[in-house]
Amino acid sequence: MCGIVGYVGERQGLSLALEALRRMEYRGYDSSGIAVNNGGISVVKKAGKLANLEAVLGDMPGTTAIGHTRWATHGRPTDENAHPHVSFDGRAAIVHNGIIENFAPLRQELVDAGITLNSDTDSEVAAHLLARAYNEGETAGDFRASALAVLGRLEGAFTLLFTHADHPDQIIAARRSTPLIVGVGEGEMFLGSDVAAFIEYTKNAVELDQDNVVVITRDGYEVLNFDGTAAEGRPFTIDWDLAAAEKGGFDSFMMKEIHEQPAAVRDTLGGHFHDGRVFLDESDISETDLKSINQVFVVACGSAYHSGLLAKYAIEHWVRIPVQIEVASEFRYRDPVLDERTLVLAISQSGETADTLEAVRHAKTQGAKVLAVCNTNGSQIPRESDAVLYTHAGPEIGVASTKAFLAQVAANYIVGLALAQAKGTKYPDEIAEIWASLEEIPAKIEELLDVREQMAGIADELGAVQTMLFLGRGVGFPVALEGALKLKELAYIHAEGFPAGELKHGPIALIEDDLPVVVVVPSPRGVKLLHSKIVSNIQEIRARGAQTIVIAEEGDEAVREFANYLIEIPATSSIMQPLLATVPLQFLAADIARECGNEDIDKPRNLAKSVTVE
Repeated sequence: MCGIVGYVGERQGLSLALEALRRMEYRGYDSSGIAVNNGGISVVKKAGKLANLEAVLGDMPGTTAIGHTRWATHGRPTDENAHPHVSFDGRAAIVHNGIIENFAPLRQELVDAGITLNSDTDSEVAAHLLARAYNEGETAGDFRASALAVLGRLEGAFTLLFTHADHPDQIIAARRSTPLIVGVGEGEMFLGSDVAAFIEYTKNAVELDQDNVVVITRDGYEVLNFDGTAAEGRPFTIDWDLAAAEKGGFDSFMMKEIHEQPAAVRDTLGGHFHDGRVFLDESDISETDLKSINQVFVVACGSAYHSGLLAKYAIEHWVRIPVQIEVASEFRYRDPVLDERTLVLAISQSGETADTLEAVRHAKTQGAKVLAVCNTNGSQIPRESDAVLYTHAGPEIGVASTKAFLAQVAANYIVGLALAQAKGTKYPDEIAEIWASLEEIPAKIEELLDVREQMAGIADELGAVQTMLFLGRGVGFPVALEGALKLKELAYIHAEGFPAGELKHGPIALIEDDLPVVVVVPSPRGVKLLHSKIVSNIQEIRARGAQTIVIAEEGDEAVREFANYLIEIPATSSIMQPLLATVPLQFLAADIARECGNEDIDKPRNLAKSVTVE
């Protein structure tokens, strides 16, 4: 949600900021803008796509720049509401990600002082407050002190970048809950919502803690707390390169990322099992703590929530303790019963998801242990958790999650095995056998990628459908939910996932001639009754005229005669099947989206990659 870039150096700020914003388009946005500081502030901003901004850009010389892609919260996506916002005296500019919760009284204060506000945003107040602090009072003429004074008055979650015409050689930035990374170059410094903003120029970066301020010049950076005292950032080296942020010959990032799933799962598993034991990444949770756990809460949003449902199946099956799966946005508001023997598993691709972060904080106040599953090193959720298991999916640019989802499922299974190991509910040889099944999955996903052409053909025959249903039993139910979500995200059509057993309890009323219904069939080598019941469900659907798209294990002949379209996946254990059954549904969603007229599957309308405000 929102992309922010800042640059101080020797390059032309305009072109660098524009390219950085282009690399962060995947975060989701509805307007964009750039301010260049060359001893005076020049700003161009425009509603709509970056192409609209490029069309109106003129010559804006200067080597200090800030830029922004906005995802609207306060105020419609218009030119006036786009960032950057400029102060009433034209000498200061800001870009902002997040929500300033006390903007209303601050706005009224500015109006009472005779200042005209030009937008409907909460963000604009920060620009005017900075100008007032710089122009008068105790902080007059002191850019740093003025910025700190403004930050001290703001409430909410935000990343803010300040630039002032009197100080064209520096940018002051601050973060509270929302993401901001510093890039360290030679004779130049960068700021970005994520490292994609500057990966072309440097792999050296610095993480900022909560309520940190950073002052950058071309010669370096200084980290402060909000009260102006010295603080320290955490330097790290980015472990992926520019090629990972490019399409690599694919027609979309999503297609590239689907094909990267074998590596994503393989890399997530790597290093977590040796000498017959399962290991987490970074943990302050001891083996004794894990052994004492008697309940697990999984908190997540979107696709991560669906991966959490699979964590529930795995942990309850392997560890024999109750697992509750919670939508993160509801978790703290319903006052869940937690204690020191509760493990909260917080799943977030970005590590900055606002609802999940607040759920983590609530769990910590109740004394629970928190283990984060995350794809972003050093992000806020892992920092505030007791333990972390990093997925190693690499950057996921497509807004609709693919490889990050499968990596999360794999990571959740690692957590389940670590718990089973600590509590002794699985013998070492049983854990080793399960791990061996996990290690076979990347090669099976690789094999399954050949289904690409089949899914494109199915989509071509179905055409621009208006609605689809997805059914599954057991671990196939979360797969059905994920398939429906992908279709909603990409094709903008109604899609629902149901437990197949619920079909006769209402959803069967929706079945009509030619309605496409996807059915995820459990392995016939698993629970026999489960398999036979879903075959009956498929027959019921076909009898009412629906078109059945059946995903089943290779060699499952029982379903063939009832499938209009049969997609065969490699055989594996039941608990591992979702890591395979999900892949054809990702292809199907992308192809149906194109049949429905959405060519830009990487950036679905109204969606942001990382939701950093509640």
